[in-house]
Order: sequence, then C-alpha cells, then structure tokens
Amino acid sequence: MSTQVTIQYFDGCPSWTLALENLEAAAREVGVQLEVTEQLVETSEDAERLGFVGSPTILLGGTDPFAPSEPRPALACRLFDTPRGPSGSPTVAQLVTALRSAQSTPSG
Repeated sequence: MSTQVTIQYFDGCPSWTLALENLEAAAREVGVQLEVTEQLVETSEDAERLGFVGSPTILLGGTDPFAPSEPRPALACRLFDTPRGPSGSPTVAQLVTALRSAQSTPSG
C-alpha cells in the first residue's frame, strides 16, 4: 500500500528536509510506501493560492494532518507542537499517527 504525500516548502526554510527524514522513518515503522512530491512554494502569491501555511507543510492524500485551527497562508517557516516543545517538524511518532489515520480514510 502506498500513500500520496506532498511536502510543500520554500528555499529559505531548512526544516523541510528534517520533516522528510522523519516522514520516511515513520513510513518504515508503519510499513507503507510513500509516493512523495516535493512542491517548492516561491512567492507569497503561490502561498495564498495553495493555502500554504508555512514550510514545511505535509499533505497526506491532499490533507494537512497538522493544519492550524486558523490557517493563514504565508511564505514562512512553520512550527509544530511536539511533546518536546515547538519544532520545525512533527516527530516520527506524530507522523506515524498521521500516516495510520490517513490509511484508515478512503482518500489516504
């Protein structure tokens, strides 16, 4: 079984590579294959059009499992709430949970 993943990022934020590493580790733990698309967001207009709320944005089957309650599109680095405090990437455990949830939905 494979899961469609899009990682949206912009060049000014290095956290997207950590997010990709954590996502790959989570996929190994869950036992799923990922079909990853890396999507570079270059302008504020692109961010607005895509609903990009910061780098990295991880879309599983087109859905952001870490979507903020009040999304504000921005060409900015994104912080995620983790058990260790704010981080530039979700933890492997958080991504495991997100992948399992995506698998249990028809679009995942």
